[in-house]
Amino acid sequence: MLNLPAEFTNKYQKLLGQEQAGIMFKAMAEPSKKAFRLNPLKFTQQVSYDCEQPVPEIEAAYYGQVAGNDPEWVSGTVYSQDPSAMFPATLMKANPGDKVLDLCAAPGGKSTALGEQLAGSGLLVANEISATRAKILRENIERWGITNCLITSEDPVNLTPQFSQFFDKILVDAPCSGEGMFRKNPDAVNYWSQDYVLVCQKRQQEILTQAVKMLKPGGELVYSTCTYAPEEDEQIISWLINEFGFSVVAPGLDSAKISHGRPEWADNNPALKETLRFWPQDDLGEGQFAAKLKLPGNVEQRQTKEKKRKKTRSKMLLTKEQTELVAAVLEKFNLPQPLANWRQEIRVSHDHVFLPAIKAANLHLKVINNGLELGVLKKNRFEPGHQLAMALSQVQQDRVVELNHHDYAAYLHGETVHMKTDLRGFVLVSARQLIFSFGKVTGNEVLKNFYPKGLRTLKKG
Repeated sequence: MLNLPAEFTNKYQKLLGQEQAGIMFKAMAEPSKKAFRLNPLKFTQQVSYDCEQPVPEIEAAYYGQVAGNDPEWVSGTVYSQDPSAMFPATLMKANPGDKVLDLCAAPGGKSTALGEQLAGSGLLVANEISATRAKILRENIERWGITNCLITSEDPVNLTPQFSQFFDKILVDAPCSGEGMFRKNPDAVNYWSQDYVLVCQKRQQEILTQAVKMLKPGGELVYSTCTYAPEEDEQIISWLINEFGFSVVAPGLDSAKISHGRPEWADNNPALKETLRFWPQDDLGEGQFAAKLKLPGNVEQRQTKEKKRKKTRSKMLLTKEQTELVAAVLEKFNLPQPLANWRQEIRVSHDHVFLPAIKAANLHLKVINNGLELGVLKKNRFEPGHQLAMALSQVQQDRVVELNHHDYAAYLHGETVHMKTDLRGFVLVSARQLIFSFGKVTGNEVLKNFYPKGLRTLKKG
């Protein structure tokens, strides 16, 4: 049993009553539930995991545990995520072509889901204020094979001048008091207090104030937390409605494992019943709150504003010779749709060749990654990068070498591998038929290792 603070237990006994609070506290001592999502952007979703227990209401999501060195994870075919945390992105329902912001994005579970929804069309901006967590965010988005994402590491107040009334949809998975993570992360119990709940509420209002400035009239906002606190949940939604005129959008979900918001814990607005609560006793996942809202306005106003935006010509164009070096590698592979017009879209910065998600030349932001990095120009040659390998796995490929279990472990460790193959030059490398890296086959049938050093295992498995 968790050693819950008396202030916490007294609070929820008053809110829920003694009996229901007792059921909640007992459930919080039960083991956490693990789950994973399959990646529809990849050419294949054939995995070795049991897919017999689906997560309710989430497409291609199943209960089960993922190992970090399995080909399924390393190739970006699966994403390990708490089942309850899958719902905010599901509520968003972004459409290809939308401009979407994930404002508090690390480690990337929600961003990867939003990237799926966009299917390579439109723009995803994934922002994480922590530089350390932004690095993890980039790795996960790269692994997932998303080609149209701008990753930034900024305080939301710095994003607002760049993206005023810019986004069709914004997701704010806000920093919170973390009550819903108590059984998964008992250390969260140690820094909890009611005063901390109120500090989080103030911070959430500050973040949302900036988010609203970046949302187009008529745009949609999904707000979520991993806490039970009404101050950070229903009361925040009530504040958004009263302060900015938002309306709550019905979630359209129907599962006995999903509970709903409590209007009596805020200002008794009946619309709060359309918000979602995930309790530990519901046996779905960890604690979570989520709501979808719509800002007043209409599409015509938005379109008029967009037509007035000026386009700036990029100064990062490649020379004809540089383009042909890239072509000599790319044209050996089958290209997914986002790379179909690469010759027109390609740019270079400090020898790094990329397809930008956003072409604006005057973004005064800390950019971690802009779009899809294809590789690096070196003396008279082009060396393809890891992001490109992950994007190429969206479609079936011919230039692929398959590693057995032993060679796969060696490759993750950074070693070269000897193998029998007629292929020469750059190839894609797979294990269990799942592409996870580039390699280069030499004339003496040695597979040179191009798996990124920062992702390699410390020791051979």
